[in-house]
Amino acid sequence: MNSNTALISKAGVKVSSSKRLPWVGLLALAMAGFICILTEGLPAGLLPQIAQDLGVTEALAGQLVTLYAVGSLLAAIPLTTATRGWRRRPLLLLCIIGFLVFNTITALSSAYVLTLVARFFAGVSAGVLWGMTAGYARRMVPDSLKGKAMAIAMVGTPLALALGVPLGTFFGAYTGWRLIFGAVSLLAVVLIGWVLWKVPDYAGEPAGDQLPFHKVFLIPGVRPILFVVLACVLAHNILYTYIAPYLAETVFAQRVDLVLLIFGITSVVGIWVIGMLIDRFLRMLVLVSITGFALASVALGIGMDQPAIIILGVTAWGLTFGGAATLLQTAIAQAGGKSADIAQSMLVTVWNVAIGGGGIIGGFLLELLGAGFLPGSLILLLLPSLLAAWLAKKHGFPSYKNP
Repeated sequence: MNSNTALISKAGVKVSSSKRLPWVGLLALAMAGFICILTEGLPAGLLPQIAQDLGVTEALAGQLVTLYAVGSLLAAIPLTTATRGWRRRPLLLLCIIGFLVFNTITALSSAYVLTLVARFFAGVSAGVLWGMTAGYARRMVPDSLKGKAMAIAMVGTPLALALGVPLGTFFGAYTGWRLIFGAVSLLAVVLIGWVLWKVPDYAGEPAGDQLPFHKVFLIPGVRPILFVVLACVLAHNILYTYIAPYLAETVFAQRVDLVLLIFGITSVVGIWVIGMLIDRFLRMLVLVSITGFALASVALGIGMDQPAIIILGVTAWGLTFGGAATLLQTAIAQAGGKSADIAQSMLVTVWNVAIGGGGIIGGFLLELLGAGFLPGSLILLLLPSLLAAWLAKKHGFPSYKNP
């Protein structure tokens, strides 16, 4: 047996004491997240082509995004709860097969209603996937590497936003949107083989350890983390959803793509930095990230006539928010303990509520006060979230260094 790896079988679960990161397995989880975000975001970039091909308005085509989010929102908690006793790899494969099937239907369907149904069930697959990914990654490594493992498993999200969706949109304009969704299905086929090859299997949560949903919600630390998730993600989506109207009032009116590229690249850098430090400085990173996001929002609010300040603000926004998912999922996994998957499903639900809420609240603020007010308004959410993170130092965001 390799001296760096010892596998101990206990209650049907393989526990690794290796000090090396299982990169190939963790990157398979990252690929699953990449496919998930790519599936979610592609319709937004290909909206005109989809609308024309399906014979509907762009507003109706936009509901392909909505139905995906609704499916994810409705599935996360109940299906994660129902499948908490299942073995992990078969459940992961089932989610990936869901993306394969429903993206293929989307690519082939000429009926708007059928396409909506496919998008809804693709969202269901995403809801279950997000509920289990963090716990899966943490079980693949010893305690000292759990944060790094989650950072690797989460890197698919910023990569999909920074590269996947823009490239899919670009090539979709030349090859057609159906071929792009077909390509995502092919990625799912590759990933199925990858998971069978390199991702280890683990037992589900034993029946005797399964806390009822309301007791998981009452675990110390879970509620403050969920509040921080709601406030920070709501703030992010208020600005991100309406970044084009905001930039229309600046010198970057015709360069929304450049600004989003800067945000995407810095998000990847942010998740890399957090992955390096999260196992030792979780609480500090959370506080620094929220503070940095708040300062970025102020800069974007007061520096609308200064291109350098806007670039600086977007850079800080990307650096601080890029690793937010890793930080918050790590925190809630630690707080949830044996019920980490259920706690994660709560986070997924709150995250999706915040995404939808950002569109609604941001739209209201845009109409009422104008795009220039949007960045500064985020302070009303970020300061309470900073206070909540600071006060939750015993359970939600502990101040001790992880082992």
